[in-house]
Amino acid sequence: MHNIQQKILNLAENHNLADFTLRKIGELVNEPGSPQKIKHHLDQLIGKGLLVVSADGKEMKKIRQGLDDSSQLVSLPILGSANCGQALCFADDKIEGYLKISSSLLSDKLINKIKDLFVLKAVGNSMNRASVDGKNIENGDYVIIDKNAVSPKSGDYVISNIDGTANIKRFYADRDNNQLVLISESSQDFPPIYIHESDFINYMVCGRVVGVMKRPDELALMRQASAHDILRDLGPISKEEVDYYKNL
Repeated sequence: MHNIQQKILNLAENHNLADFTLRKIGELVNEPGSPQKIKHHLDQLIGKGLLVVSADGKEMKKIRQGLDDSSQLVSLPILGSANCGQALCFADDKIEGYLKISSSLLSDKLINKIKDLFVLKAVGNSMNRASVDGKNIENGDYVIIDKNAVSPKSGDYVISNIDGTANIKRFYADRDNNQLVLISESSQDFPPIYIHESDFINYMVCGRVVGVMKRPDELALMRQASAHDILRDLGPISKEEVDYYKNL
C-alpha cells in the first residue's frame, strides 16, 4: 500500500474524512499543496473497499472488520495472495481490501470468531482437488483463514510461510521420519514439500483454511444468460427444447 494511503487510513481511524477538504487532508497527512494527489489516493482506498462513503456524502470512514448489523454483511480483510504451487507470492501484512460476505454464508462458529479470520486470494491450481466443505481451491478463489489455528492436525489444509512466502497445502506430520509433509491435491502432478525437524525454525503455519469463496465462472454465467434470452424470445416450448437450449 502507498504510504500516503496508509497515512489517510490512520487519519480515518479517529476522524470523519468528509469533514475535511482535500487540501486539509493533505496538510494533516503531511502532503500539502496537492489536492489532486489526495483525491487520487482517496479514490484508490474507496475502490479497494478500505474506505466507505455514505449515500449523502456526509461521512467517509474506514471499513471495520466484522459484522455490520445493519446489512448483515461480514467484512474480512484481504492480506494478499497465496500460491497453490511453489511458494512464489507473499502474503502481505498490509490490508489490500475487504471481502464482503453475507453472514448466512458463514457458519455460526465462524461468525463467532470473525476477528480471527482473514482472506487470501489463491494463485495457481495445485489445490484444485482439495475439499474444504466440499469446495476445491482454484486460481482466483478467495480462501478464508483462521489465524489462531496454528497447531494443525494431519489432514488439515493450512496456509504456510516458508522462507517468507505463503502457500496453501494439506498438512501431514510424518513422525516416523521426523518430518512434516505439505501435499498438493491437484489434477496435475506436483511434488510434496518435505520439512525436516531441524528446519522447523524456518517453517511457520499462519493458520488453517476454514472456507473457500469460489470465483464466479464468468463464461458459464454468460452462457446461462444467453440461454435465458433465447428461451424468452422463443416463448412456450417443450421440456426437451428447454434442456437443449440450456446446454448450448
